[in-house]
Amino acid sequence: MSIISLEKVTFYGHVEDRHQVLTDLQGKGCLHLIDLTPEADSLSPAGPSSRAREALQFLSSCPNRRRQVTRTDRFDAADIESNALKIKDRLQELAHERDFLLGRILNLSPWGAFDFPRPEALNNLRLWFYVVPHKDMRKVRETDLIWQRVFADNRFSYVVVISRVQPEGMPVERARTGNRTLFQLEGRLEEVEVELEDLFAERAGLTRWNELFARNIERLEDQAAVVDAVEKTYAEDAVFALQAWAPKRNVSTLKAYARERKLVFENSPPFPQETPPTLMENPSGISGGQDLVSFYTTPRYWLWDPSAIVFFSFAVFFAMILADAGYSVVMGLMTGVFWKKMGRSETGSRFRILLATMVGAGIIYGVMVGSYFGVSPGGGSVPARFKIIDMMNFDFMMQISILLGVLHLVAANGVTAWHFRKSPKALKPLSWAIVFLGGALFWQGITHEGEFDFLKIPGVIGIGLGLAGVLLFTGTEGSFFKRLLKGLVGLAGISSAFADALSYLRLFALGLASASLAGTFNAMAGQVKEALPGIGILFALLIALLGHTLNFVLAVAGGFIHGLRLNFIEFFRWSITEEGRPFRAFARKEKKSWRT
Repeated sequence: MSIISLEKVTFYGHVEDRHQVLTDLQGKGCLHLIDLTPEADSLSPAGPSSRAREALQFLSSCPNRRRQVTRTDRFDAADIESNALKIKDRLQELAHERDFLLGRILNLSPWGAFDFPRPEALNNLRLWFYVVPHKDMRKVRETDLIWQRVFADNRFSYVVVISRVQPEGMPVERARTGNRTLFQLEGRLEEVEVELEDLFAERAGLTRWNELFARNIERLEDQAAVVDAVEKTYAEDAVFALQAWAPKRNVSTLKAYARERKLVFENSPPFPQETPPTLMENPSGISGGQDLVSFYTTPRYWLWDPSAIVFFSFAVFFAMILADAGYSVVMGLMTGVFWKKMGRSETGSRFRILLATMVGAGIIYGVMVGSYFGVSPGGGSVPARFKIIDMMNFDFMMQISILLGVLHLVAANGVTAWHFRKSPKALKPLSWAIVFLGGALFWQGITHEGEFDFLKIPGVIGIGLGLAGVLLFTGTEGSFFKRLLKGLVGLAGISSAFADALSYLRLFALGLASASLAGTFNAMAGQVKEALPGIGILFALLIALLGHTLNFVLAVAGGFIHGLRLNFIEFFRWSITEEGRPFRAFARKEKKSWRT
């Protein structure tokens, strides 16, 4: 649950060793390359391209595949990729040209097959073509132009006007026929069709290498990545320089490699004004929270990793919005059905753990509120013993939602303050955490007079101390007057703090809406069953099934959307104040089997 410490590493060596060095470092998979080459000096990559998967998809989608070749003595993956991409690009060009020719032939056919005469043959007059609706032919007849109708269908007349310049007074714009005759267009269309057939045959011929090509696709992409990495190095005369960010724990291994390859090696920690990429690392059980964080933003390197808090808070928020143990069980069954399929990828494995946590939280909360597909357990039953929250108690539910939100925002500021505990920057988030806690205490004191009346005084003290801290420590640099001005601006955040805390009321509102809809559909089904004895059971089942399906979809969608929103908007506003860039490891692709 942390952002990995990085160091800037630099390799110097002979330019002839550059490609091999990059290939070796790609195998180590721990570098985020820094581009040292000015954009204007970048070279076009030579060799395998990064379009290997595009070539494989192109060949795999061919309807006429050839028998697969298993011998590798005549197989050249780079050559197969190059030829496939050339054919693909050429097919696209010819398809566009064919569509253009077909459209042009269709438009030119009514005028008939003719050759454009030379200008001197018509005394420098030109032919102008118009497609005139029949109702507008009267306007053409009223002009003094020299014209002739050469064809007519049920809607239009095809009129040719002879004039030195573009005629005036025609009721429509002139038709664009181009400078090629119908005979020329049809001839070119035939050439295009023949070339397309040849290319389709070549494509089909290349499909015999599909299986071998698929097995080598990762190698092609690795080679393309090395070629691209070569562009990011700096070379002058016989020396090259390679610079990258690397995890601090890997620096000793990189230093040993440089010594073995007789390379000059330098390493240094990042300076405060630098912005290294962010490499987050979390235990496998909560790494799904890292995916949620990365989906929205990447924390700046100098901040902290909120993945663990986001993981658990999102599961709790989702459970409160779903608010039904029965729906959670259904979601658990669906997760179980796709459990193995999700486990085929690293991302899917992390996501299924997150789903399992959400299901567990949903079942626990559903049991606590006593909702099973909208049905509350009867008094004296076993499930009724575990019902400890009454969702119809609006005041209690509103307080639970807001207090949970305050706790969430206190965690955002508290962890931020702890992260900067050795810097004056910690005082601002610490002050806001005190403001939130003080406000919560004061609110509980005035809403529970007598029982929690003693909380008013510490609440007021907390609010006062917190706001004083915001005023004094929002700015940590410059003169006292400048810091004071920044503090006054920072105090304006009190309105945002109040709004963010109240925003957590959506947990209660959406959970109540889900539970109310479930109960409404149950009531409707019961009324139909009583009104129509016998067949009413069937209609009641249909109403219950369709109603609960709709409510389930809405509740799950609301749980995802608003559960993420409370983390991405409210929580990140007080914790992830600066966005960074993700760490992109220069590494070899994971080897995977290919299936047709």
